[in-house]
Amino acid sequence: MTIETELKLHISPGHMQKLKRHPWLRNLSATPARAQKLYSIYYDTGDLELRRHAMALRLRRVGRQFVQTLKGGGQVSAGLHQRNEWESAVPSEQLDFEALEACGGELPRGVRNRLQPVFVTDFSRNVRTLSYEGAEIELCMDSGEIRAGQSSCPISELELELKSGEPQQLFKLALALLNIVPLDVEHTSKAEYGYLLFSASKPSASKGRFPVLKRSQPIAGALRDMIAACLTHVQSNVPGALLKLDEEYLHQVRVGLRRLRVVLAIALRFNADAELAALREQVAELCVDLGRSREWDVFVTQTLAPICARLPEHAGLHEVLSASERARKKQLAGMESSLASQDFQRMLLRFGAWMQGTPAIEPELTLERFARQTLEKRSKQVLRNGVALAGEDAAQLHALRIACKKLRYSIEMFASLFNDAKVRNCVVALVELQDILGILNDIAVANRLLDKLDNAARHDTLALIRGWMEHDYAQRVAEFGKAWNRFAAQKGFWN
Repeated sequence: MTIETELKLHISPGHMQKLKRHPWLRNLSATPARAQKLYSIYYDTGDLELRRHAMALRLRRVGRQFVQTLKGGGQVSAGLHQRNEWESAVPSEQLDFEALEACGGELPRGVRNRLQPVFVTDFSRNVRTLSYEGAEIELCMDSGEIRAGQSSCPISELELELKSGEPQQLFKLALALLNIVPLDVEHTSKAEYGYLLFSASKPSASKGRFPVLKRSQPIAGALRDMIAACLTHVQSNVPGALLKLDEEYLHQVRVGLRRLRVVLAIALRFNADAELAALREQVAELCVDLGRSREWDVFVTQTLAPICARLPEHAGLHEVLSASERARKKQLAGMESSLASQDFQRMLLRFGAWMQGTPAIEPELTLERFARQTLEKRSKQVLRNGVALAGEDAAQLHALRIACKKLRYSIEMFASLFNDAKVRNCVVALVELQDILGILNDIAVANRLLDKLDNAARHDTLALIRGWMEHDYAQRVAEFGKAWNRFAAQKGFWN
C-alpha cells in the first residue's frame, strides 16, 4: 500500500495550452514531457456500496498495459487529496482479485460478485517531473471527459503529485503556477464527479461539521483539523453558490466563513502566527462582503416581501421592493466576484501551505483544559455584554449577538470533548437567544437600508414599512428578556 498525496487544480483548456508552453515550467522539468492516453473503468455495486465505504476501484488501460487500483480512506484538505492506494499490473482488461489481495487491497465482504462498470474516464495526460525547491513533483495535465451512460462532463485539470519532499511544496508550486495562469483549487475528484453522473442525483449544499476531537490530541493539531473542516465546508459550497443552484449554497458559504473566522481567532490566541493573522484579515474581508449581501437578502425576502403580500395593491411598496431588488443584485454580483476571484483561490492555497508547515510548540496545557479556558472566556464575554445592556440600544444588542455567535461556534468546536446532554441543553438556550438577537439586528439593519432608499417620493411608504418593523421589534424585545433569563440560568458545562 502507498499513500497518494496530490493537489488537484481546475484549469481552462486555453490556459492549459499556455502553461504547457511556458518557459518557467520547462526550466523546472527534470525530464521531457511525455504524453499518455488513459482510459479507466470504475466499478461498484448497483447500490454503490464501495462509495459508501469511501472506496474507488478502477481498471485503467495505459497504452497496451492494464493497471488495477483500489483507493480508500484518506482525506481532502484545502484541495490536498491524500488516500491509501493499492495498485498492481494485471494481464488483461478484467478485474483480478488475486492481484488485489497480493498487494494488500481488501474489498468489503460480499461485493465481488455484484461489481459492475458504473462510469469511465477517458482523457489525455501530459506528464512531466518537476524539481521544485528540493521536492520532486509529478505534474499531470489532463484533458478529456467522464462518461456515465448518456451523461458526460469535461476534464481539464492539473494534478500535482508529491514524489519526494514535503506536502507544503505542492501548495507553493501551485501558488507559483497561479502567477502564470488562473487556477481553481479542486475539491472533487474525477471519481466523485463520475459517481454524480452515474447516480444522476440532484446535488445539495453541504453542511459543515467540526471534527471529533480526542483529549490526548495536541492543541495545534486539533486547531488545524478545525481550520481544515471549515475550509472544506466553504470549498464544497462555493461552486453551487456561483452557479446559483440553490440559495442554501451561499448560506453555507457564509456559515463556513464565519466559523473559520472564530477558529482563526482562537488559533491566533494559541500561536501568534503572522501568516495566519494575514489570512484571518482576508477571511474577515470576505465575511464583510458576504454580510452586506445577506443584509439585502434578508431585507427583501423577510422584511419587504411579507409586507407587500399583505398590501398587494400598494404601488409604493412595490416600487421600494423593485429598488431594493436592484440593490440586492448589485451587492450579490460583488460578492460573487470575490468568491470567483483568483485572490480567493490564492487564499485557499496559502491556507494549505500554512497547514502543512511546522506545527506550533505545544504549551504545558491539555486540549481539554484549553477548551475549558476558551469556553469560559467566551461565556464571560456574553454575560458581560448582557449585563451591560441598557434598554434597546442597537449597538449593545449587536455586540451581544456577536458574543453569542462566538460562544456557540466555540461550543460546537469543542463539543466532542464534553457530555452530549449538557452541551445540547446549553446550545438550545443559546440558539433561542441568538435567534431573537438576530431578528432584532435584522430590523436595525433594515432601518439603515431604508435610509439609503429614502427620498421625497418614497417618504410615506418608508414610514409605513418602519411602522410594521417597530411593531415586530417591540414583540422581539419582550421575548428577549425571557430568553436571556433562561440562558443566564445555565451553568457552564465546561466547569
